[in-house]
Amino acid sequence: MQTLATVHLVRHGEVHNPDRVLYGRLPEFGLSELGHEMARGVAAWFAERAAQSGRAPAAVAASPLTRAQQTAAPIAAAFDLPLVTEPDLIEAENAFEGMSQVAASLKRNPRLWPRLRNPLRPSWGEPYRAQAARMLAVVDRLRGEAVAADGPGAESVLVSHQLPIWVTRLAVEGRPLWHDPRRRECSLTSVTSLVYEEGRGVPRVEYHEPNQALLKDASSLPGA
Repeated sequence: MQTLATVHLVRHGEVHNPDRVLYGRLPEFGLSELGHEMARGVAAWFAERAAQSGRAPAAVAASPLTRAQQTAAPIAAAFDLPLVTEPDLIEAENAFEGMSQVAASLKRNPRLWPRLRNPLRPSWGEPYRAQAARMLAVVDRLRGEAVAADGPGAESVLVSHQLPIWVTRLAVEGRPLWHDPRRRECSLTSVTSLVYEEGRGVPRVEYHEPNQALLKDASSLPGA
């Protein structure tokens, strides 16, 4: 079956966050030393993949947040490509952004409890459907641009955040968007690949962990 295009959704690397803040869209949270090592590792993984397949990415784009930009920069440099900032790849909105020890804080502050009234939406932040819609809009646009520039089989790399990537995968696979955050398959610098093939109405999903050996040493507190 002919591959028409592949869009790789990459989660950023480990963040320097010693106070374990739910950092959400806060701009000042960049990669830790280990996170930078992860960024170099995922760039090397893409370079090796391209050497084996003979197909380099046509574009590299990232969320505007520092941790995503820092993760994407080595990938773009590996292929001598400009790093494109895509606002709609950003982390999900979250009412608890900036809080540390969120569970304990919720217990101490009943005024926050109404935010938990509907976990299916979710009521504490950006709706899952809205996240998937904005992510897929970027995926579709950059996929089309890559194919126009590089022909059938073109690839793009998009660096984003755990929750938006995960709900995008759920949407593509036709699964409910509500989920247990502990069961997300989207580790730091993981690659969730949407493979568009001839004769298929929806992309096939592949999942890779280029930095699996580093994950045991990483803090994986979600941003949202």
